[in-house]
Amino acid sequence: MANVSELFARFEKRYTPETVVRAELRMPADGFSVTVLFGPSGAGKTTLLRCLAGLERPESGTIRLGDDVWFDAGEGVCRGPQQRGIGYLFQDYALFPHLTVAANIGYGLSGVSAAERRRIVGEAMDRYGLAGLQDRFPRQISGGQQQRVALARVLVRRPSLLLLDEPLSALDAVLREELRWELRRVLQDAGIPVILVTHDRVEAIALADQVAVMKDGNILETGPVHEVFTRPGDLSVARIVGVETVVPARLVRVHEGLATVEVGGVELVAVSSEHLEGEAYACIRAEDVFLQRSVTGRVSARNQLRSLVTTVTPEGPMVRVGLDCGFSLTALVTRPACEELALRTGEWVFALIKAPSVHLVARGTRG
Repeated sequence: MANVSELFARFEKRYTPETVVRAELRMPADGFSVTVLFGPSGAGKTTLLRCLAGLERPESGTIRLGDDVWFDAGEGVCRGPQQRGIGYLFQDYALFPHLTVAANIGYGLSGVSAAERRRIVGEAMDRYGLAGLQDRFPRQISGGQQQRVALARVLVRRPSLLLLDEPLSALDAVLREELRWELRRVLQDAGIPVILVTHDRVEAIALADQVAVMKDGNILETGPVHEVFTRPGDLSVARIVGVETVVPARLVRVHEGLATVEVGGVELVAVSSEHLEGEAYACIRAEDVFLQRSVTGRVSARNQLRSLVTTVTPEGPMVRVGLDCGFSLTALVTRPACEELALRTGEWVFALIKAPSVHLVARGTRG
């Protein structure tokens, strides 16, 4: 039996000389984990997924799960999707409209008796909250229920790897928010490795254990999701993962592990990077900026910036606040906090930022 401790993929898929997807990906495959392929539309995420699934054939490279070789251009090996034992969930779920919920779930089961099929389908319907819906057709159930039917159909086959292409994109915003955590729970319960494509930052953070950031057909950075999203390795990744404030900075001094940089005439204190010299970019997430009307008593934040409120933009339960503190800064606060602070354009506040929340990226990295 193959050692399935790791999925390894290194390949090139070429469409034109200018359009090439280059993948190099390693991920654990001996139990549950979610690796998210994250990046803007057109980055090559779905192409990478389809190559892993065997739906597209790369021009060069290797794909293997443990010792089981799925693709090797040099040896002429290219196994089909069924031979790879993967489960693939398409964006639109691809349910058969003429089949009932029960028939959709049982469609992929082969080599089992009718009684065994009924047992497996019944257990799946109970597990995924679909009890009582067995005789309905896809058009007669909600979007969230359709998603669970599609997942159940894939998972009853017990795949060794699950591939999900934008699994929440077919749902409206309210339902997406409701189903994020449920999806994570269902995937964890299945206990198999998952690769999931999304360009939604909130979705990636909610679902991923590790993330691979893609742009223009290349994987720029991989790592634990919190690390990549809070401390991106270069300017391109910072922009893709949605760091709201990215501003040029100049190193002033380093002392006892802390770096002081000058940004727009203002000094910021950050945790020092051993590779930092001279010019850099200061990256600050909006949720790491705390606002107060005044600074009184002891405050742990080393950066206390008097700031002019330039914009106040409601975003659901949150409010995005634009600030001018010598440079443009963005904060994200709750609606109650916004009301308590009476935030209005033209008002002055203090922006408090802890040193570890100022991430410095060396100038000259990809932009």
